[in-house]
Amino acid sequence: MAEVRVPELGESIVEGTISKWFKNEGETVAAGDAVCELETDKVNLEVISETAGVLRGVTKAVGDTVSVGEVIATIEAGTGAESSAAPAASQGASTPASTPAALAAPTPAAAAPVAPAAMATPVAAAPLRETLNASPSLRKMAREQGQVGISAAPATPVAAPQALPVKPSAPAAAPAATAQVGVREERVRMSRRRQTIAKRLVEAQHTAAMLTTFNEVDMTAILDIRKRRKDAFKDKYGVGLGFMSFFTKAVVGALKAFPRLNAEIQGDDMILKQHYDIGVAVSTDEGLVVPVVRDADSMTFAAIESEIASLAKRAREGKLTLTELSGGTFTITNGGTFGSLMSTPILNAPQVGILGMHKIQERPMAVNGEVQIRPMMYIALSYDHRIVDGSEAVRFLVMVKELVENPESLLLEG
Repeated sequence: MAEVRVPELGESIVEGTISKWFKNEGETVAAGDAVCELETDKVNLEVISETAGVLRGVTKAVGDTVSVGEVIATIEAGTGAESSAAPAASQGASTPASTPAALAAPTPAAAAPVAPAAMATPVAAAPLRETLNASPSLRKMAREQGQVGISAAPATPVAAPQALPVKPSAPAAAPAATAQVGVREERVRMSRRRQTIAKRLVEAQHTAAMLTTFNEVDMTAILDIRKRRKDAFKDKYGVGLGFMSFFTKAVVGALKAFPRLNAEIQGDDMILKQHYDIGVAVSTDEGLVVPVVRDADSMTFAAIESEIASLAKRAREGKLTLTELSGGTFTITNGGTFGSLMSTPILNAPQVGILGMHKIQERPMAVNGEVQIRPMMYIALSYDHRIVDGSEAVRFLVMVKELVENPESLLLEG
């Protein structure tokens, strides 16, 4: 027997949650096959079998928490052909191979009208074999019921269907009650990642002395550049010219001028970073993740756009690595993609600054004594007042505004 253990999950991550089993107990596994998937605080990882054989001794079900190094299954040497070829009847109801066959008989338990309502969960919709292999406790219960079903099967095939019309009013009332409860409220357990996000956001608010300052940016110049250059840019670099490259360059320029916004607090010390690794918030089905654009100060506009596009794609596919999610020095988040006009971003600890972008909206503005309609964007800077003074934060945001409104200066300052 070879043990299947939870692998190292990354720096500071000591446990995970089983989110999916790719192999059922009793199935053949080849060396290099993924047997299950683990959800951690940051990414999902596959547990790989190092040996070939048959999956046995599964001890954890979907949703269970496991620790690094913990044994969650074993691999029995062999191909699994012998066990699958053996007749189910000769092995008895206690073996995994005979359990599905035994439960296939129309026993009273299988025909009971309340079974669908009682098991109205995602697991219940799966095939019986997958359901049994998802939980050791369910497998044990199913084996015990399977023994009863085999011995009672000859006497009950006809009786089970006849038991349905005994109380016609009860089955009719049950679905209605279930539907009413389902429509009015639903209890859904938060994923491990969502729990971690919630915990860290609350910690950031309780730990940092967080304040937010606001300003607005005239986006006329950037929109003009994008209109004139977007086709040529796309043809040359294979990626669109978006707003993020301009704001990333502007943020880097402002961080160089105000270094305490590119820092973190460790005890009584400030760690001032001399590198500019900009986190870019990406929304996924499982919550917000912040992959990092490394050394953004040395990257071209095209390189920044390509890297952000690549990181965002992998984030939504759940393929980001732990390295890509760690070590950022400052974060940019764009609520404008969802239509937000103004918001207060929360710090991504241990960082002490985060810039919030918002929706571009045309508004009447006074320009050189005249009222003109301009495409305007509100921007927000949340900062940790423990090491960043209010005047620093205001001047930082003003510099971002000035650099964005004068894109040519980004070539010098960014």
